[in-house]
Amino acid sequence: MKNKPLTSSEFILNEDGSIYHLHLKPGDIAHTIITVGDPDRVEDVSKHFDSIEVAVHRREFKTNTGTYKGKPITVISTGIGTDNIDIVFNELDALVNIDFKSRTIKQQHTTLEFVRIGTSGSIQPDIPLDSFVASEMAIGFDNLLHFYKDVDFLDHNFSEALRSQMQWNAHKSSPYVVTADTSLLERFSEKPFRTGITATNVGFYGPQGRTLRLQLEDSHLNEKLQSFQYKNHVITNLEMETSGIYGMAKLLGHNAISLNAILANRVSGTFSSTPKQTIDNLIVTTLDLLTHD
Repeated sequence: MKNKPLTSSEFILNEDGSIYHLHLKPGDIAHTIITVGDPDRVEDVSKHFDSIEVAVHRREFKTNTGTYKGKPITVISTGIGTDNIDIVFNELDALVNIDFKSRTIKQQHTTLEFVRIGTSGSIQPDIPLDSFVASEMAIGFDNLLHFYKDVDFLDHNFSEALRSQMQWNAHKSSPYVVTADTSLLERFSEKPFRTGITATNVGFYGPQGRTLRLQLEDSHLNEKLQSFQYKNHVITNLEMETSGIYGMAKLLGHNAISLNAILANRVSGTFSSTPKQTIDNLIVTTLDLLTHD
C-alpha cells in the first residue's frame, strides 16, 4: 500500500517547520528521553549535563537536549496528566519516524527510550517517604488507550479483577493495565529502587481520594486500592502519567520506565520534609544508571 502524505490537519507543523505543540524539529532530540511533569524540573535535570545543544520552551513543554557523561539525553516537561502524554509521545515519535519534507511515515522505525522522573504518593504503609519506586506495571484510570487500536498488550484479567474487587462504578472509565519495558525495569529494579504497581489517576484531589470541600463518590477508594490483590500483586503508589507513558510507548514501538520519588504516604497522612532533595537524589541516581555500562 502506498505511503500517502499526512494531511496538514493531522500532521501539523509551525511556520518554522517545527512540530505543532513541542516546537521541535527533527534532530532536536536524543534517543534517550527523560520526561518530567514540571517545566522547572527540566533545569534540575539538565544542570547536570556536560553541555546543552537545544533549549526550547513552549506552553508547558520545555525541552533541553545535551549530553551527560558523553551520552546524548533529552529532558522534556509534559505537564500533568495522560492527555498531555498523548501530545508529547505522538509528537516526539513523529520527530524520528515521520519524514517532515514528504509528510510520510518512514520505512525504518526508530526506537526511543523514555524514562519518567516523577513524584508520587504511597498507599502502602511499608513504603517510606523519600524512597524510590520503579513501576513494573501501571493501572490506568484515565481513558487514553481506549481511543487506540492494537492494544493486545493490555492485561485484561488483571483489570477485570480490579473492577470486581473494587466494585468499580460503571460510569467511570474502565481501568486498563500495562507493563513497563522489561530491559529498563531490570536496570532500575535494584537498590535504591523497589518495584511496584502504580495507579495513574485522572486528577489530584477526588480521583486520588482527597477531600477538601467536596465529597467523594467512593469514600473508601484508597482503602480499596490499598487492600486490592491479584496474583500476589498489590498497588503501591498513585500518580498521574505512568499508564499513558507505558501505553503510548508500546503502541508507538518505544521503551519506557517510570521512576517515582515517594513524597507522600497516604496511609500515615505524612509528606516529605525534604522533597527537593529527594527529587534531586532521584535525578542524579537515574542519570548515573542511564550512563552505567
